Amino acid sequence: MPDDERRRPPGASAARAAGRIAETLADTRSRDSATFAVDLVSRLLPEVALPPDEGDRLLRSVAAKVVKSQHLRDIEPLFREVPDGVPEPAVELRACLLGELALIGSGPGRRSLEAYAEKLRELGHPLARLPGARLDIEHRFAVRVRGLGSVKSAKQLRSRFPEAPSTDGGAVADCGAGDARDDGRVPDDFGISFIKELSLRCLAGEGSRRGSTLACVTTPDDVLNELFSASYVGGVNGHGQGGAYARLYAWESFYALMGLPTDVPLLEAARHAADYRWLRFMAFTDWFHHDTSDLAFAVLDPTRTRVAVLAATDTDVHRDALG
Repeated sequence: MPDDERRRPPGASAARAAGRIAETLADTRSRDSATFAVDLVSRLLPEVALPPDEGDRLLRSVAAKVVKSQHLRDIEPLFREVPDGVPEPAVELRACLLGELALIGSGPGRRSLEAYAEKLRELGHPLARLPGARLDIEHRFAVRVRGLGSVKSAKQLRSRFPEAPSTDGGAVADCGAGDARDDGRVPDDFGISFIKELSLRCLAGEGSRRGSTLACVTTPDDVLNELFSASYVGGVNGHGQGGAYARLYAWESFYALMGLPTDVPLLEAARHAADYRWLRFMAFTDWFHHDTSDLAFAVLDPTRTRVAVLAATDTDVHRDALG
């Protein structure tokens, strides 16, 4: 018997089969189907020791399918009783349901849903930090627009975003720039010349392949949407996190890029984001493959003293060395 089969907990195969039944029920439009799907998963997960990531995926998948397939009037009865604790799968599933409903703008004004959400906030559930309706800055979440897929080439990047011209002032960052205030530089110096001075792994070997390094000015909603999409889709070899958690993870990354404490309200963070300077960049190095979803962002804060860089690629051979 293969080693991975020996490591599977007892009953895991039956639990996976039950999980597939729950997903099918969730996809079938009727109040009974929604109730049975939620009840099946809520009872299944405490009794069978599935790996945590697998159990999470099942909960989030059922929640997403229920919200996509069922009428709100058939989802409401699932929230008749408020929770008395967070860890139970039944509570987690309903938290995901609320998160998925928020993304489609459904649920505000429904007393039972709002009471449940308020209780989750009291209990400190991580998803309860998010507003019950999509913010304007989130307008692109899970929205597909024909012709606007991943940016894979310099031509695509230039066609969709204004290029940030390279300046002489940007090319004097040096390795000490992280600790030194430089009042002589202006925001326009924050471009590809500056980024190339930051000793980033993703730019190692720049110039070894045909093509030039490029940076374009982008917007906070573009960055936030890309962060959401990365979690929502899950990458080439990964697994999507579901809309509710993809939204949470996107905001957590967004806060980290801006250096904001987590107690800043989301609307305040969205307001502050307009004062930052946001860049997308790409290079022609071994790190960038230009065939899947290479992402690279650089962010300059309003004080012009802090730069944050996030770079990720689905085909990075050094998975522990992003950026």
